[in-house]
Amino acid sequence: MQRNTLHDMIYKRNIGIHCGIPSYCTASGIVIEAALQQGKRFGDDILIEGTSNQVNQFGGYTGMRPADYKEFVYSLADKVKFPRDQIILGGDHLGPLVWCKEPEASAMAKARDLVREFVLAGYKKIHLDTSMRLGDDSVTEPLSTRTIARRGAELFKVCEEAYQELLKKDPNEQRPAYVIGSEVPIPGGEQELTDQIAITKPEDLHETIRIYQEEFEKQGMGDLFSSIVGIVVQPGVEFGDENIARYDRTETVALSKAIAQYPGIVLEGHSTDYQSPKQLKEMVEDGVAILKVGPALTFAAREGLYALSLMEKELIPEEKRANFIEVVEERMLANPKNWEVYYKGTEEEKALKRKYSLSDRSRYYFADPAIQAAIKKLCDNIDSVHVPLGLLHQYFPVQYIQVRDGKLSRKAMELVKAKVIDRIEDYNYATKYNYMIGDIFLG
Repeated sequence: MQRNTLHDMIYKRNIGIHCGIPSYCTASGIVIEAALQQGKRFGDDILIEGTSNQVNQFGGYTGMRPADYKEFVYSLADKVKFPRDQIILGGDHLGPLVWCKEPEASAMAKARDLVREFVLAGYKKIHLDTSMRLGDDSVTEPLSTRTIARRGAELFKVCEEAYQELLKKDPNEQRPAYVIGSEVPIPGGEQELTDQIAITKPEDLHETIRIYQEEFEKQGMGDLFSSIVGIVVQPGVEFGDENIARYDRTETVALSKAIAQYPGIVLEGHSTDYQSPKQLKEMVEDGVAILKVGPALTFAAREGLYALSLMEKELIPEEKRANFIEVVEERMLANPKNWEVYYKGTEEEKALKRKYSLSDRSRYYFADPAIQAAIKKLCDNIDSVHVPLGLLHQYFPVQYIQVRDGKLSRKAMELVKAKVIDRIEDYNYATKYNYMIGDIFLG
């Protein structure tokens, strides 16, 4: 049977090797290409996940179904010469999330179709998320762990049936690894942070695992519970427009001790964006071995493109400029559905958030043809002229050092990807043993 990287990770942790894995949850071609490009450095396996609102059987907001997203990722891998067999494709928040306003019957029917399509397309890390209320659930009572687990087990059964179909075509097909859990932050971060984030209680962790095991038994799948490699928890990290709830390991001691009782399962942390490398490493040490990140990476890509746009104003005549920053603003104003309920305040405050919010709602617009055209024109403009080192120092201070030392070209898109790689390095430092013993930060 094909090697399962996530089970390998758990085995290594159980014998005392520090390791974890970052999960790059994004539909951004710039981010994915940067992650794959950096992954070549140590021959890493790279986990890339599409979220159900991005990618589903109806196309999601990207217009891609699971098989389309897979080919999209593979095309980028081929471009940077990254081996396809070192890519782990994941499906994030797979369940009735997109259809949560519908009653259970229709929402779960669509969720079953969703997970089946992901598994048949070859995705090997499946996050089953049934934590949300559906249209006919009580609006006054909390959704019970029993209901969440029952629905999750139903979806797992569909996944297993799809996997059996794959086995008929290839007896060596790897069984997907699954993540469960009800302590799930909304995709992309909170709109506003509260003063106190409720960290998952150990008793809730034990109850979730116990009830899921019972529901698997009811479905006749008790022997397959070992396919569950992770459980989503809230370890006290989150971010909003301009606030970051930072990880404090002193608050998660009990949770870390609780997960240690399950040697085959690790914790998965969502919304780990903007944590420091030290805090990310502490999370991995404390059992949060799968670190989801998304908006921080697209924020870095946007930051790099904005820097190029400001450089363009210095280097390119006005009539030839791409005016990328202005194009993004125009497209966001023309189609406000992806930011207007998230960004509050005066018109001036909302304008700043459209550009600089840590939740980076601008990422929903980067597939827009006008924005894609502006990116291409911007990069072509920058690549058509000589960029003085002093100007590079102004807008890309970290990358300036790499260019100065001959480690990075002055090509526009390489500069942008290097911005993203800076953030990826935080996660590599936190999760990879070879970063602990190597000299990556010494020159």
